[in-house]
Amino acid sequence: MIILNIETSTTVCSVAITQDGKRIAERMNADGQNHAKCLPVFIQELLDECKQKALHIDTVALSQGPGSYTGLRIGTATAKGLCYGLNVPLLPIDTLQIMCQAVKHQSSSSNAQLPMLLCPMIDARRMEVYCALYNIEGNRIREVEAKVIDEMAFLDVLDEHEIYFFGDGSAKCKTVITHPHAHFIDDIIPLATYMGIPAEQAYQAQQFADVAYFDPFYLKEYQATVSKNKIF
Repeated sequence: MIILNIETSTTVCSVAITQDGKRIAERMNADGQNHAKCLPVFIQELLDECKQKALHIDTVALSQGPGSYTGLRIGTATAKGLCYGLNVPLLPIDTLQIMCQAVKHQSSSSNAQLPMLLCPMIDARRMEVYCALYNIEGNRIREVEAKVIDEMAFLDVLDEHEIYFFGDGSAKCKTVITHPHAHFIDDIIPLATYMGIPAEQAYQAQQFADVAYFDPFYLKEYQATVSKNKIF
């Protein structure tokens, strides 16, 4: 199974080709919001590599959110165009699940005595994060939400379970979530290279989206900001 994976939910733009869940080629840019500029170039380069190796793309997998409104829009529009052009199906993949896959890939097994849970966090400004709870197998056990973090956050779960928090929204939570069962993993971001396994599983389960009507999972409505520099 050859899958073209697209991830644009944060400030990092990444694309990867995976075969049977394993990365065979990747492109990434972490310089900020350059998605519209970098994404078409990355995809063309990877498609050229596939052509040289006589590899045929079977499906396009897209990190569906939550995350950056603009990033998700760019990724979705690009993925839809590819699906039409290549005549392949679209596989939406939970962005937070991708982050869990990154932890499983990068981290060794925990020595925690209590059942361990994973909590990916994407920054949603101020003290709010997009988050959910997953077990170590990557199955979601608490729904995705836009959660305001305070000293009471996750307290009911932390009394019974060790939770590992990670993602670009977790750094601001370190001084607020201080329960002894709370642990933080740095430098975890959603990347296309970690989409291979969940995309393979989604393909086998035939979890395809209707390309014409698919919309990314924004979680919150887009809110435009008003410039403080008024022009009369």
